[in-house]
Amino acid sequence: MNNLRLNQLSDGIFAIVMTILVFDLKVPVILGPIDNMNLWLEIKKLFPLLLSYVLSFALLFTYWRAHHFFISIYAKNIDSLLININALFFMLISLVPFSAGILGQFNKNELSVIIFGTHIILIGLTLYWMRRYVIYSPHIQNPEISKHEILGSTVRTLAPVVFALMAMPLSFFSIKLSILLFTLAVIFNLSSYSTRLFENIIKKIYGKNL
Repeated sequence: MNNLRLNQLSDGIFAIVMTILVFDLKVPVILGPIDNMNLWLEIKKLFPLLLSYVLSFALLFTYWRAHHFFISIYAKNIDSLLININALFFMLISLVPFSAGILGQFNKNELSVIIFGTHIILIGLTLYWMRRYVIYSPHIQNPEISKHEILGSTVRTLAPVVFALMAMPLSFFSIKLSILLFTLAVIFNLSSYSTRLFENIIKKIYGKNL
């Protein structure tokens, strides 16, 4: 298998999973005449599912983007171990509609946050494993990558893991704050200034250039 086929498989899986996410958002079934206020109340009930959809879709986008960088840009060839890591990664990605659905439908239960958070951690660690293998394996050819790029990709890969680790115990105090942490993880990865801010903090702490 070459990089092109692996990328095609990745694009197909992500496209299907990101589409399946929307299936939980169903138009309310209302029998008989209804006024605008009652319709609004029915739609309002869908807000937790809508939030779960937006959050999960954005997370999947960041994972797709990271996978594209690691496989299409960094890795100039692939081997059997890298293919197997990708298989594990794709399996976890395909389960996102399940964990996102749990979070959306049971948004008042701490267990739903724990399930979603654990899933995010497993995906993030698998992606980190893939990244390390692509960069450091003697079997994978890659272009020269600066320490700055390595640091940036490490921070972006592990940020959702760190936020999920904080969100799970926090759910026993406030589920809303836990979901906010998941949201901040997405914002962190989507922002072009997040890693720069992180680097500036590290420089101030250690007093040296990275």
